[in-house]
Amino acid sequence: MPVEVKISDLIRLELTTVDEAENSVKKVAKRLKKEGYISSYREGTEFFMLTQRPNSDCYFLDAKTRLCTVYDKRPDTCRQFPAQVGTRVGYCPVEYK
Repeated sequence: MPVEVKISDLIRLELTTVDEAENSVKKVAKRLKKEGYISSYREGTEFFMLTQRPNSDCYFLDAKTRLCTVYDKRPDTCRQFPAQVGTRVGYCPVEYK
């Protein structure tokens, strides 16, 4: 499932600094895209799309354990999941494509 993040998430993940973000978000996006952490940046919404692995897994998901490798620093999107999707306990939209 694609994961959209804000600049505050990237700072928490230690992929950028507050100083770098305040200087130029576009430059941050360009650098992170070149380094392979993000696949895109939408200036209008200020959302960054994290890169996915070839099997569509999140970049930060461990392939063997299936656990998040940055759990303590995870983006707000992940912190709020599944609340953003709905109130059905155990429901994962990926399973119902």
